[in-house]
Amino acid sequence: MSTSAKIRNCRAALEWRTAERGRVVFTNGVFDLLHPGHVEYLEAARALGDALIVGTNSDASVRRLGKGPGRPVLPLEARARLLAGLEAVSCVVPFEEDTPLALIEALRPDVLVKGADYNRATIVGADIVESYGGRVATVALVPGFSTTALVERLRASS
Repeated sequence: MSTSAKIRNCRAALEWRTAERGRVVFTNGVFDLLHPGHVEYLEAARALGDALIVGTNSDASVRRLGKGPGRPVLPLEARARLLAGLEAVSCVVPFEEDTPLALIEALRPDVLVKGADYNRATIVGADIVESYGGRVATVALVPGFSTTALVERLRASS
């Protein structure tokens, strides 16, 4: 399968999810300027199940999150394609909303994962996933890697 075929809208992701026969993990983020910290995070998330869905914010959603001027650096299509190219990622689903709540409700992952900079109380959709017997987990972040820090360093050097 071409890795670009891993990029699905919510409806196509739901069809894929329904056919999936193992523990499905969900995570989300901007994933702007993909770096080794992202790769380790996504591999750790995938290790918690048999398939990994990655929700990624649309460009407008990223701007509303206030990530800073000029963000996202890469447009949605490029970010989604890079994510889809990773072996750990089974499915990429872009979303327009500020949070992935609607995706989580629709896709009903078995495991919901966020970075360890979140706690159970701040993970969007945690209550929903736990309500049907799913699990919420956090994954340690890789020290020294942050897209925001990379962008700031690049701006400072130009």
